[in-house]
Amino acid sequence: MKLTVEISSYPLADDYLTPIKDFIDQLNQYPSILVLTNTLSTQLFGEYDDVMHALQACIKWSYEKYGKVIFVCKFLHGDLRP
Repeated sequence: MKLTVEISSYPLADDYLTPIKDFIDQLNQYPSILVLTNTLSTQLFGEYDDVMHALQACIKWSYEKYGKVIFVCKFLHGDLRP
């Protein structure tokens, strides 16, 4: 099953750009998902299990490295890439 996720990251830190960029870099380590980034959010496209595995691992990594980070996600059934 295909999945589209839109995710935004809001690190609770003065230097908020570094954790965001690092989170996106971590997502890009997963070749089975497509990662598209714009100024408002990052979109992930791929098979459900692949996308969810990448999200779980990258969110955990972000919490362990940077502590308090808010993630806002939208999950949509299907591949809705532009």
